[in-house]
Amino acid sequence: MAETYEEYEETHHVTRKSVTTFKIEETSSSTTTKTITTPAKLYGKDVGAYDDIDVDELLAQLSPEEITMLAKEVDPDDSFLPPSQRTNYECDKAPTGPLDRKKLIDHINKQALETPDRPELEPFVPGVVRGKKWIPPPQAAKLQAADEQIAIDLGDEYEQALSDATQEEIIDLAAILGFHSMMNQDQYHASLLNKGQPVGLGWDGITKSAIPKIFPAEAPNTTDPEETIQRIKSDDSKLVEVNLNNIKTISDEQFDKLFEALKSNTHLEVLSLTNVGLTDRTALMLAAALEQNHALRVLNVETNFISPTVIVTLVKSLLTQMTIEEFRASNQRSQVFGNKIEMEITELVEKNTTLLRLGLHLEFNDARHRVAAHLQRNIDRIRVDKRDGRSSRGSYYRPVRIEEELAEMSDVEEEPEEEEPEVEVPPADYDVEEDPDNVVIRPPPSDDEDM
Repeated sequence: MAETYEEYEETHHVTRKSVTTFKIEETSSSTTTKTITTPAKLYGKDVGAYDDIDVDELLAQLSPEEITMLAKEVDPDDSFLPPSQRTNYECDKAPTGPLDRKKLIDHINKQALETPDRPELEPFVPGVVRGKKWIPPPQAAKLQAADEQIAIDLGDEYEQALSDATQEEIIDLAAILGFHSMMNQDQYHASLLNKGQPVGLGWDGITKSAIPKIFPAEAPNTTDPEETIQRIKSDDSKLVEVNLNNIKTISDEQFDKLFEALKSNTHLEVLSLTNVGLTDRTALMLAAALEQNHALRVLNVETNFISPTVIVTLVKSLLTQMTIEEFRASNQRSQVFGNKIEMEITELVEKNTTLLRLGLHLEFNDARHRVAAHLQRNIDRIRVDKRDGRSSRGSYYRPVRIEEELAEMSDVEEEPEEEEPEVEVPPADYDVEEDPDNVVIRPPPSDDEDM
């Protein structure tokens, strides 16, 4: 059974009161715990004694001099006080008038000119060092030994070549080795382009600003949008490429006519709409046209006002016909898509088997690497298809003409075989794929072939 003893000791003084508490616990396991508690003191009194004091009443009892002394002890880092109360400097002079900046500067200059220079203890004599010249202390022996060990022996051949090399040759060597911090930009580019080093520029030379080359202004785009729309609508066979870049006068009605005519056009292959003021509404009409057009190969809608969600819709519309090989839509209203939009674009691009080039700025490495890897696979597959005489545009497998296969089969002489009962081959054993020109029959892949 545990027993507890408490002892209180109280001591009364004239100006202060201290309370000390001792707590001793004894248990059956002979363990003793002792706790001593002493209240905090402030100016000889307990902290709790100041809880009921009225601060305003104390300040009212102070004299103006005492208030001034108290104000000087304020913490200057207190951001809740105005700057005028955070400084200890106080000007007792009365203002002489409003601030005149010009007069103030003139007064400062006048004082600076009228103030005599402080006399020098030793007169200045040209060529004579006044005072004691500072001499650096000798280097420690350990550091000297370390410098000697770091020294690299290049051999007589290389040392002789470097010692006989001119400054221009050393600069060229530094540019080849990539020591950019040892030269300026003019020296570096002159070394790479083999133009010869600029005259007067050495290791300590100062690079002067190069005079920019003046190029003639780019000629305005003279394409007539209305005439182009009529040619697209009439399906002109000679109109293969349309460039409407930088024409900002195209109205929404003209865009509506253009994209409506694009749905039924079968000859246009390249359409460039850079910096023409495309908005989300017109871009959605373009996406609807891409779902029906099967002739367009290159589409450029850079530098417009298309939102990220509509760009996802445009990339999704490319999956309907599978004919677009190059799609560019960078520099839009929102420079940063975000992770969710970039992942949606990546998943859509990975489903596209004909896209070869994509002009979009992707911020996240995962999306950028996945898109680059898929585009490379598309390029490799097209190379294989061209080598084998196939066309990959429009579908995963496009036709190998059946007439050529039948002609090859007719050249082979058939050997006589024993008569056997005819067995019909079920249609499921072959993969039949229809095309507008012909029908391709392709045997099913073997177990070793990659699906």
